[in-house]
Amino acid sequence: MNVLVVEDDAQLAELLARVFRDEGHAPTVCTSLRSAEDAAMRSHFDVAVVDRMLPDGDGLRLCGRLRRHHVGLPILILTARGYVADRVIGLREGADDYLTKPFEVEELLARVDAIRRRAAHSWCTRVGALEIDRRVQVVRAAGTRLDLTAREYAFLSRLADGQGECVTRLALLEDVWNLRSDGSGVVDVLVSRLRDKLGELAWMVETVRGQGFRLRGVP
Repeated sequence: MNVLVVEDDAQLAELLARVFRDEGHAPTVCTSLRSAEDAAMRSHFDVAVVDRMLPDGDGLRLCGRLRRHHVGLPILILTARGYVADRVIGLREGADDYLTKPFEVEELLARVDAIRRRAAHSWCTRVGALEIDRRVQVVRAAGTRLDLTAREYAFLSRLADGQGECVTRLALLEDVWNLRSDGSGVVDVLVSRLRDKLGELAWMVETVRGQGFRLRGVP
């Protein structure tokens, strides 16, 4: 199992890395939000253990950023804050579980294993012949894996979130490109490219004239 450890305390980071290595896992340690986000977007991880107090901000920001990019990485937040309100905020931001410091190693491993198992069942979305696996950011069409760019994947995932309803161009621009306007036609260029890759399933990405797009499950 590939584990992303986000912790700036050198001693705790080394302890966590050693614990996961001893269990036969492959830990990668990041010490900031920025480096953790880069790692999560570039590589595949099965689970992340994230401290809240980081040099460049609150670890919860990583949860929000990854969820907005439709990265279904299971996240366990570590914190010295034991208040219920803090745990609620963390879960609403996209964390899968919360563990208060100090903690027992056995409980840490049990919680990590639990969120990984839950994620394996909850991050797969099916729309007609398409299967979107958010945990590993893979899309399969009729069982065949599509070779998609990160933005093509994010676009399809955002349409799938609409559950058959139209997703506006503005919403797509904000969520996929972080833009407020489409002066260069990036949406239409991506849709054309995506339909080419879908081949006989190109009809699934339907244009709603004057509004946006929706993902259809049946012709």
